[in-house]
Amino acid sequence: MDAYERITRNAAEVVTEEEIEALADDPDGKRAYVGYEPSGVLHIGHMLTANKLIDLQDAGFEVTVLLADVHAYLNDKGSFEEIRHTAERMRDQFIAYGLDESNTQFVLGSDFQLDDDYTLDLHSLELETTLARAERAMAEITSGDSVKVSQAVYPLMQALDIPYLGVDLAIGGMEQRKVHMLARDVLPSIDREPPTSLHTPLIADLGTGRGKMSSSTGVTISMEDSREDIESKVNDAYCPPTADPEPTDDGESRENPVLQVFEYHVFPRFETVVVERPEEYGGDLEYGTYDGLEADLESGELHPADAKGALAAYLDRLIAPGREQLAE
Repeated sequence: MDAYERITRNAAEVVTEEEIEALADDPDGKRAYVGYEPSGVLHIGHMLTANKLIDLQDAGFEVTVLLADVHAYLNDKGSFEEIRHTAERMRDQFIAYGLDESNTQFVLGSDFQLDDDYTLDLHSLELETTLARAERAMAEITSGDSVKVSQAVYPLMQALDIPYLGVDLAIGGMEQRKVHMLARDVLPSIDREPPTSLHTPLIADLGTGRGKMSSSTGVTISMEDSREDIESKVNDAYCPPTADPEPTDDGESRENPVLQVFEYHVFPRFETVVVERPEEYGGDLEYGTYDGLEADLESGELHPADAKGALAAYLDRLIAPGREQLAE
């Protein structure tokens, strides 16, 4: 796998293709970043972008993880003291999950977002950005009918973080696409380059296959989960024998979240995936690629129950180091 293939593996979108190709031509020493509000415990959404950071480190990139304490404060997630304590816990979990500690820089937003230059540049962006334009990038942080002023500033800070961190590539889930497009629109107004970005897919709700898996609603998997918790959640997951399920009666599209987790979490981290089965049911199945597993599920060679059993086992192997770190 060459640098371009590793960088773009399992990406839902890159902006732009030409800019990514230029980075792939000479990736050594380039820097990628992702930002997270400190939330205490890593869940499967964090792990998806962390998998991409591991890919980028393997390709030669250095990685910056922004633990966005100021953003969390603006989003009413607690006091600064509480948020910073949470950030420290998250840092240790990322390392336990597999990020190369020697090649990962963890930065608190408050390390630079309270400086005079940053504040003045933020005010400059506020002068250049209409409220309607900012609102288009706010969907992921607003809740309820009342929008606070802090929530309008939030995406402008996300845009400004990119040049202040000195990174070459911004990483985020597809829900961050609007923020990165805002950054491309507004940063040239303060003589900053529009950022190159890469967006990871969204995984559907584990229980229904609809929408987006969320740590606040529905069922998710986190580093707090025991092996028994993981097995229970995966066994209850929506997993029809196809990668392309029928929509709901209301016409809402659905995905197969079990297959999505295999594709985006398991196969990037394990060279071979073994589905254990009794000999009377055909014996073990071994896969070197995701496509082979998907094809066997479609054909009926692989039963959804056996797929779920294997998924729970591999997720537990991925999560166990972080779970142990939390226990310590």
